[in-house]
Amino acid sequence: MQQAVDSVVSVLESYRGRDKVIRTLCYGSQLVGGILSQKPEEEESSQFGRSLLLFSGQLSHCRTVLRLFDDLSMLAYSFSYGLGAEEEDAGVRWISVLTNVADQLYYPCEHIAWAADAELIRINSNKWWLFSVMLWGASLLLGILRSVHILLLLKKKLKRCEMDRSGMSRTQLQRQMRRELLSVISSMADLGNAIHWMPPGFLWAGRFPSWLVGLLGSISSVIGLIQMNSGRQSDSVLLSSSHHEE
Repeated sequence: MQQAVDSVVSVLESYRGRDKVIRTLCYGSQLVGGILSQKPEEEESSQFGRSLLLFSGQLSHCRTVLRLFDDLSMLAYSFSYGLGAEEEDAGVRWISVLTNVADQLYYPCEHIAWAADAELIRINSNKWWLFSVMLWGASLLLGILRSVHILLLLKKKLKRCEMDRSGMSRTQLQRQMRRELLSVISSMADLGNAIHWMPPGFLWAGRFPSWLVGLLGSISSVIGLIQMNSGRQSDSVLLSSSHHEE
C-alpha cells in the first residue's frame, strides 16, 4: 500500500506526471459525465453527469493555463534535438524536426487564443484556436508517420538478426515495437478528437458526443501514463527520442 502511495506521489510531484494525471481525470470525467448526462429520465444521474462535464472543463482550462509556461522547455528540447544528427535514419530525423516545428508554433497560438478569451487582448480567439488545433493535428499525424516508420525499421532488424549491431536484444526490439504501436494508437485517438474540434464540414468535425471525446482522450491518456511508467523502468532504446506532448 505504502509503495503504491509513494508511486502516486512521485508522479504528482513532477510537472509532466501531474499533467498526465490531470489529463486522465479530465477525459475520464468527460467520458462518464457524457454518458450520465444522456439519461434525462434519471434526474440525479443526469445532474451528476453535468457536474462531471463542468469539472472536466475546469481541468482542461487548468492545463491550458499551465501550458503558458511550456514554451521554453519545448524550445530547449527543439534546440537540443536540432536537425536530429544523432538519428541513424533520415526519415525519422526529418519527421521529428517537422513535429518539433509544429509543437513549437502550437504554444504561442494557444496562448493568444487563451488571452483573447480571458479578455487580456482584444482580438477574435476563434482563428487562433483553429490554428492551435491544426498544429496539434499536424503534430499528431507526423507522430503517427514517425512511429509507423520506426516500426518498419524495427521489423527489418528483427528479420535480419537475433542481435542488432548496437547490442540491442530481440526482446528489447519487441518492447520498442510495442511502445511505438501504443504511440500510434494514442495519437490516432487524439487525432480523432482534433478533427472533431475543426470547423463543421471537415470530415467528422463537431459530430462526436461528449462521451466519445472523453473515451478517445481517456485511451490516449492511459497510454501516456503506461508509457511514462515503462519509460522509468526501461533502458534507453534504439531509434527513440523524447517526444513532446500537448
